[in-house]
Amino acid sequence: MGKRVRGWIQFAALLIQNANFRGFFTGKLYQGGGKTVCVPGLNCYSCPGALGACPVGAMQSFLSARPVKLPYYVMGLLLFFGALLGRAVCGFLCPFGFIQELLHKLPFPRRKVRAFRGDRPLRYLKYAVLLVMVIALPLALAGTPAFCKYLCPAGTLEGGLPLVLLNRAGLKLPVGLLFAWKLLVLLAVLALSAVIFRPFCKYLCPLGALYGLANRAALYRMRPQMHRCTGCGACARACPMQVDPARTPNSAECIRCGLCVEACPTHALRLGVRGEAPAPGPKPADAE
Repeated sequence: MGKRVRGWIQFAALLIQNANFRGFFTGKLYQGGGKTVCVPGLNCYSCPGALGACPVGAMQSFLSARPVKLPYYVMGLLLFFGALLGRAVCGFLCPFGFIQELLHKLPFPRRKVRAFRGDRPLRYLKYAVLLVMVIALPLALAGTPAFCKYLCPAGTLEGGLPLVLLNRAGLKLPVGLLFAWKLLVLLAVLALSAVIFRPFCKYLCPLGALYGLANRAALYRMRPQMHRCTGCGACARACPMQVDPARTPNSAECIRCGLCVEACPTHALRLGVRGEAPAPGPKPADAE
């Protein structure tokens, strides 16, 4: 699948999940039946255009309730999307991931950062965010969706900023120290996105952490044909998430963007839901 096709899918997913366009002018949130259904990606419930609920926010809502309600529905939905797509949800269906990618396409700065010292340890931070801010703190503190309240830049961009800018009644109270902190987090993520490919997805996103755990077993996954691999490294150089598909084709960091598949000169990589069907192109003589 080409980059242009994936881009159109991402754009369509953004529009479909936020199709209540009237809300951006009135400041009123959609409250229909769709809000009882979680979308697969990170898309804020409080976005004026949102037609569905964010799975991370919904999970915290259950866990911070008193008495605590186990989020069977949310976990079932996440397991379904994880088992079916893994982090392809991040690569195709997440609006905030798409926004980060668009910022990374900006021509400035001219030199983008692919890797840096500390990059690998920072990848584990998203698992800490999942355990502490999405699970532990909501369980410990009643009525406190900690990730949404204190960190989520997608919520600030999609929900907080539009509602505050519309300046509707009752929306002046949140504009204080906490909102300033969240705005600072958002600006940092947006600025970093112009330099680093999808920094929030790499280092902080709890949803990406969950879907990443399912990458190896997901129905839609990388299905390498290693007898074709010549070890040229083209796939690793093409990967914006700094995965080496020849070594870890179904890494938890892979968002299934397909750039490695396009870059492979011997068609040794394939994304799909079926087994290792013969790939196009001749088998290289030195790949035996």
